[in-house]
Amino acid sequence: MTAEAMESGPGPGSPPDGRHPLRIALLSYKGNPFCGGQGVYVRHLSRELARLGHQVEVIGAQPYPVLDEGVTLTELPSLDLYRSPDPFRTPRRGEFRDWVDAVEFATMRTGGFPEPLTFSLRARRHLAARRGQFDVVHDNQTLGYGLLGDLGAPLVTTIHHPITVDRKLELDAAEGWSGRASVRRWYGFTRMQRRVARRLPSVLTVSGTSRQEIVEHLGVPDGRIGVVHIGADTDLFSPDPSVARVPGRIVTTSSADVPLKGLVYLVEALAKLRTEHPDAHLVVVGKRAEDGPVAQAIERYGLGGAVEFVKGISDAELVDLVRSAEVSCVPSLYEGFSLPAAEAMATGTPLVATTGGAIPEVAGPDGETCLAVTPGDAGALATALGRLLGDPELRARLGAAGRDRVLSRFTWARAAEGTAERYREAIDRHSPARPTGVRPSGPAEVSVRRRTPAAGTPTGSNH
Repeated sequence: MTAEAMESGPGPGSPPDGRHPLRIALLSYKGNPFCGGQGVYVRHLSRELARLGHQVEVIGAQPYPVLDEGVTLTELPSLDLYRSPDPFRTPRRGEFRDWVDAVEFATMRTGGFPEPLTFSLRARRHLAARRGQFDVVHDNQTLGYGLLGDLGAPLVTTIHHPITVDRKLELDAAEGWSGRASVRRWYGFTRMQRRVARRLPSVLTVSGTSRQEIVEHLGVPDGRIGVVHIGADTDLFSPDPSVARVPGRIVTTSSADVPLKGLVYLVEALAKLRTEHPDAHLVVVGKRAEDGPVAQAIERYGLGGAVEFVKGISDAELVDLVRSAEVSCVPSLYEGFSLPAAEAMATGTPLVATTGGAIPEVAGPDGETCLAVTPGDAGALATALGRLLGDPELRARLGAAGRDRVLSRFTWARAAEGTAERYREAIDRHSPARPTGVRPSGPAEVSVRRRTPAAGTPTGSNH
């Protein structure tokens, strides 16, 4: 058991509320272990739920999530149309198994994103075949039509933030009518998610800001939404004085081609910063875009030698990279929570972050646990970064205060405890006559394809 888990509750096999362990189906339509917050959420939440004594089975599609020991993965394959190195591929005729596959391919070929819908249809079929085997079904932001109605167990849904926020930011950044039309088509699935969200009985989200956005953007009644903060793996993301700081190093986690992440403003800030701090350089954990605003900014400011992109690295490599930085930065225009902020703070690396979305809930007050700047302001970013690079005492103070904040508020053990309590509430509402934790009878288990990856499997940047 980790120090994080020991701090928050009893050992494995004994849920802290003293009630019967739950059988949990955790749905993940996309669990990329090398990028994307959904993969991080599924991995760490499932591990900590298992440590609380619950039986957790992750049911997921490609890219399959990497899980820790004690958690089962049941693979629910899609056509995997976006896999590397041949995204938007045309499957062979023999790969098509049924009408759901046909819908998936047709939607992709017409510019849409089919996975939330098609995974939900496959998940519904799978759960129907295993009726009675789970006490609760937890959907991680699929929000597909297939998850409406009776699934054989109460449904709890996590919405990290409404994807309509991403849609708006990408529309704002799109060039020309064809670019905007392409964005609207890709995000066509958000209409489905809005309709589904309004019918959900129990919604979880990760911050107060996301809760407000879900009410405003998706029309979910406030009383159906509960906030359970997520967090950092504070055993893995921890200070290590043996890792030397690299002078001038700034680390961020971002995909270059996602406007919401605000990387272009950080690149502009770096150009300004290097006039006073010529050793300042940026390491980006994420995919390099060969074209687009970020690539153009790097070329325009002559920063080819000062900006490095890394991807596919192991957890240990990621942590040491963050530890080696003098400053970490979250330049996002909006975040529903910001795992990169929490993880950087947990290592004791001082943080510069914007006030976009829920970031202030994580990063804390300006000047106490971070330096906070307005989203989209390259000048303010440059000033804050320069202030930290030039003041070792401020870096040490903010770094220590940041780790203390994460330890006291944002750990995966606490997230698991809060989530399990929401499960209990959903079960009580679903079956008020049956005591919580008493399992219904059901058919014998069906045969499913499963695997449990070995502990310690590299997972990369996890964002």
